[in-house]
Formats: sequence, C-alpha cells, structure tokens
Amino acid sequence: MRSYGLNKKIRARRILEALESRFEIPQLSDITDDPFKVLVRTIISQSTAEVNTRRAYRNLSRKIPLAPLSLAKADIKEIEEALFVAGLYRNKSRIIKKVSQMIIKEFGGSLDFIYSMPLNEAREKLMSLPGVGPKTADIILLFCAKRPVLPVDTHVNRVSKRLGLVPREAGYERIREELQALYLPEEYFKVHMLFISLGRRICKAGRPKHSECPVSHLCPSRNI
Repeated sequence: MRSYGLNKKIRARRILEALESRFEIPQLSDITDDPFKVLVRTIISQSTAEVNTRRAYRNLSRKIPLAPLSLAKADIKEIEEALFVAGLYRNKSRIIKKVSQMIIKEFGGSLDFIYSMPLNEAREKLMSLPGVGPKTADIILLFCAKRPVLPVDTHVNRVSKRLGLVPREAGYERIREELQALYLPEEYFKVHMLFISLGRRICKAGRPKHSECPVSHLCPSRNI
C-alpha cells in the first residue's frame, strides 16, 4: 500500500521506524570520541570509498601518531605514502598537515572547544580550518560532542530527496535544517546512519533496488 501522500512529519516517522527494523545502527560509543582523529578520517573519506578510507586511515595511524603535533611535523611524503590508496591523496595529505599546523597555532593544539562553545560558534570555528566544510564540522560536532546537528553526506542528500523529505533543489543547509525539523535531536545520529545504510545498500545513485527497499511504499520516487 502506498503511503507517500501522508503528512511529511508522519511519513518521516514511518520511514525511520522501517529503517530501524531493517538496518543495524552502530553505537556512538563505537566511534572514537577524539575530534582530531574524526577530523582526519573525515578528510580522508572525501570522494573516497569506505573500504579505501579505512585502509588509508589505518596506514596513516600505523606510520604517524594521529595527533596535531606529530602530523604537523611529519614529512609530507610520509603522509602521502600512507594515503596513497585514497582518492586525491596528495591534496588530502597537504590539507591534513596544514590543518594540524593551524590547530596548534590557532587553537592551542586542541579541538576541545567543540564541547563547551555555543554550537554555531563551534561550527564556524571548525569551518575556518582548511578542508573543513559544513559536513565535516557537523560530523565532528555530532559524533564527538553529541551536539544536535544532522550531517548531510552524499547518501543522506540523495535519500532525503528521493523520499520527498526535502526539495530536489535544496542545498546542504536547507537539507540539514529540514531534516532536523522532522526528527528529534536525540535521533539525529540514528537518522544519519540509517540514511547512509539505505543509500549505500539499496538507494544507490545509479540503479536503486526498489524491490529490496524497506521504505518503497513511502517513497514518491519508487518508479525512477
């Protein structure tokens, strides 16, 4: 039975319930609470498949301690060698080194301000770092400091638009704000992870698997 004519808030609730029944949700405690490590991993992940992100991050952590001082002093070639399996590895190596230097110079070697500074100020401060856009800032704020933000990666973007939860033409900030209005702050991590699971496994960019989708009855794009 098709249910995509429902009020958007009701449909958003039913979508979340269906996804919870289908996919496992990782615990926040399973993710490192070190904001610098999350920052480094998120930079590596940009335009890179998850399997290669994991390999590159593991390579880097084995070569160099994942701390601002160590990476700021590291030879750029050593960082590049570790990140070779990731896309745009030379650019990412430069960014990671520069970010490390800036954190030492501007923030005293720590990102601990994310825990106590007002949310919007902390977000802007993170985005002042090279290579840190709104998605990276929001991931750090949610994953490490458990702040009420809902990061929008490529999967969240695609899934939320296909499900009709946000307009097709919406950019990052509008998607984030509209999704945050549809869900409770304590659900933001869950929504983020479940939309990613749906996007990676079923609602793929090229050929979505409608017959396997747990929310196809709630999706106005089921015939694309």
